Amino acid sequence: MRATYRLQFNAGFTFLEARDLVPYLAELGVSHMYASPYMKARPGSTHGYDITDHNALNSEIGTEEEHDAMISALHEHGMGHLLDVVPNHMGAGSDNAWWLDVLENGPASVYARFFDVDWYPTNRQRLWGKVLLPILGDHYRAILEGGELKLAFDAEEGALSVFYYEHRLPLDPRTYGRVLAELPFPRADERMLELRTLADAFGNLPGREDTDDAAFEARERDAAIQRRWLVRLCREAPDARRAIEERVRFLNGESGDPESFEKLHEILEEQSYRLAYWRVASDEINYRRFFAINDLAGIRVEDEKVFDATHRLILSLVKTGKVDGLRIDHPDGLHDPAGYLHRLQAAAGKSGTEGPLYVLVEKILAHHEVLPEDWPVAGTTGYDFTNLLNGLFVDADGEAGMDRAYRRFLDRSVDFEEIIYECKKLIMREDLASELAVLSRRLVRISEGFEGGAEGRADGHARRSRDFTINVLRDALSEVVAFFPVYRTYITPGHVSETARRHVEWAVARARKRSDAADKGVFDFLREVLLLESEGPEEHRASVAAFVMKFQQYTGPVMAKGMEDTALYRYNRLTSLNEVGGEPERFGTTVSAFHHLNGERAKHWPRAMLATSTHDTKRGEDVRARINVLSEMPTEWRERLIRWGRMNRSRRREVDGRPAPSRNDEYLLYQTLLGAWPLEDMDEAGMEEFRERIRAYMEKAMREARVHTSWVNVNEEYEEAVAAFVDALVTPSENDLFLEDFLPFGRKIACLGALNSLSQTLLKLTVPGVPDIYQGAELWDLSLVDPDNRRSIDYGLRRKLLSELKDLDPADARSLLENGAWQSGGPKLYLMWKALEFRRGMPNLFEDGEYLPLEVEGERVDHVVAFARRNGDETAITVTPRLCSNLVNGSDSLFLQPETWKNTHVKLPEGMGATLRNVLTGELPEPEEHDGAACLTVSKLLRSFPVALLTAES
Repeated sequence: MRATYRLQFNAGFTFLEARDLVPYLAELGVSHMYASPYMKARPGSTHGYDITDHNALNSEIGTEEEHDAMISALHEHGMGHLLDVVPNHMGAGSDNAWWLDVLENGPASVYARFFDVDWYPTNRQRLWGKVLLPILGDHYRAILEGGELKLAFDAEEGALSVFYYEHRLPLDPRTYGRVLAELPFPRADERMLELRTLADAFGNLPGREDTDDAAFEARERDAAIQRRWLVRLCREAPDARRAIEERVRFLNGESGDPESFEKLHEILEEQSYRLAYWRVASDEINYRRFFAINDLAGIRVEDEKVFDATHRLILSLVKTGKVDGLRIDHPDGLHDPAGYLHRLQAAAGKSGTEGPLYVLVEKILAHHEVLPEDWPVAGTTGYDFTNLLNGLFVDADGEAGMDRAYRRFLDRSVDFEEIIYECKKLIMREDLASELAVLSRRLVRISEGFEGGAEGRADGHARRSRDFTINVLRDALSEVVAFFPVYRTYITPGHVSETARRHVEWAVARARKRSDAADKGVFDFLREVLLLESEGPEEHRASVAAFVMKFQQYTGPVMAKGMEDTALYRYNRLTSLNEVGGEPERFGTTVSAFHHLNGERAKHWPRAMLATSTHDTKRGEDVRARINVLSEMPTEWRERLIRWGRMNRSRRREVDGRPAPSRNDEYLLYQTLLGAWPLEDMDEAGMEEFRERIRAYMEKAMREARVHTSWVNVNEEYEEAVAAFVDALVTPSENDLFLEDFLPFGRKIACLGALNSLSQTLLKLTVPGVPDIYQGAELWDLSLVDPDNRRSIDYGLRRKLLSELKDLDPADARSLLENGAWQSGGPKLYLMWKALEFRRGMPNLFEDGEYLPLEVEGERVDHVVAFARRNGDETAITVTPRLCSNLVNGSDSLFLQPETWKNTHVKLPEGMGATLRNVLTGELPEPEEHDGAACLTVSKLLRSFPVALLTAES
């Protein structure tokens, strides 16, 4: 696998459009098309993660024939296909047949076990046998008596449902009798008697609590027969149909008459769902969700039937050679990720694949964490590499200065660890409170020694721990989760790794220290439970294991929502570090650390994905590359901030007695403008489009931060003030002091950011692993967080540029760096094409070649990254600059000044006696001798192009 190219499929980008793009991708040098999920999803889905049918293609994207045409085009060009799959959750709504069946039949549904529903939640008997549906826009009674819930009869299907706008809520067939028993129809009529008989028949169906196989089969069979009977009756007797429709109108009540809705209320009370105001979801919801998204319901893929039902089409695509690899979305949400991955590989083997299927996991690793080596995967999707590589272009020496700039502008200090702690506690309190309550109640039962059928047993363990109240346990549990250092552990019954033990003990120790609990013994109890050390009878141990598995499914969403979606929008010191899987308190990556981790990847995960932009990244790769430059000039950055703050003082408003935007939001905005400001001159339409993008970004960032506004409680006045501030800053006018000062500085940052981009691009394309290119990022990627990074891509422009570049003599590559030329993205596209073509010609070198860090000597040693890849007689050498602010002459071109390198040189590997050729420029650099070793002088190596890729020629 040489390189992948990620495409986002939706109604605006279809299989046929992807088919037409294949020749361009093949020319670029990509080996595999990497697709977002394209199974049937909700109508209008822009991302595909809200799948409603795992075994059907999304008709908005194309037909089976069009999908085959895309696959044929890939194969004709010698390319493969990597597909994103979603095993953790499904879209829960009226377009999901499985979900509708669960709503109709409750625990008696064949799909009841498919979804992770707590059918009998402890201490909430009103939800026994029901699913809480927090879909209402107001309190239940207000919605009911406002006439917004509409009972409807479908005579063609013989089905009764309640509708709430786009939501369809099927009635339990056993409750149809309430509608059919009292019809405005002559009682002596033969059809009326038949309807009464039918009403009785519906009422005699087995109840939802009868879940044995015989009762289930009888309910399913008889309900279907009775519906067909009802359809026939309505077709043959129009009066009967009209009578039912009249009854439905009566049950729907009269606006202004609350009593008229009681009959409908009684019917709703008998269903297998309870309708609720959406704001109660965090406290009461009783099904596992994807993070805190109510309409994405978790599925129990650990169940063999569920696995088979959700992987039938995927495995068929693998078997027929239409898909060559899978990207597994959110494995940390699964009950047992390792078990799932082993089952997937086994199923793929049965589907005809030779050897392990190429599988990647979307696993976010902390800096101190490694991927479990027993997982049968090629590696992660590359967030760990994103942050490792990005840190290489952050100047660690600038940290203190950036701290001062941030503190000075905000007029206060900011502690990132405290922000994470507060945000994780906020998420547990507001978004995931129900899940925490469920865990707490389970923990109470474990502490009392009767969980899982051991009720009343007073074994030693129970006597030791039974005095913990639910409040004490919930508080202790929330503290441990708040300090959990990774997304989750992977403990299973009978297996507790040393890594998991360290993470649990670290979190418990931090929680104990932070807690003001009177009895700190609760933390000893928690530690025993989480490490499966709690002793007791078999039933007790089974309950402890079940609790731990659920706990592990909880820590991930808290981390994701607390850190990624909240803390990273509150802490803005250097926002290029605020990335998925990033840890912004870690300021920079040393060259030695970069080499070490590349070496580890080469040993353990040589086919892992290498990403720099994805559909989930907070900023495009070149936005980050620009913002990183600020770390090299913290003093100038602080001075600019102070000046801009004064210049724009009159443009702020006051909302609730405070400035809008706040100083923190204003600080974020300045970095965002520097990172995303377009390179081309903008006309009025272009300027308005850019303003709209920045307004939308700031709205999302502020709502995610939840400081002055949020998705749940929108502060319109504050948001309008910030939008007006954006407009004022990004609207040119006469005597505009801000833009006069900002634009020259922005051009300087953009130029240095482009140099960073070229370096990070070549590094990604040559270190161990499989490089991924996010759609459109072969040119400068100045996109922001989604949905901005899902805008349509101008592939006509890219095809044209690539065609022109292929005609360029490598000796003229220097022309791409001139001011006015590089802004098109030509240097980046040229570099990508040349490097991928080079990889195409030496596949074994990059798949199996060893990774050799090269020693750099001289005054600019910290500004160079150099390494070799070697496999037998094949060798490639990569040399890139970093921290370039002092290596340019201040012009708007991308040339590095030779004299700034002074005596800096790269020592060649021993035995390198062959002629070296620069793949990018065609030059033949002559090694020089330094202290008896053959070396390359950096000033000569990078005089024609800012990065160098060398190959040894015999």
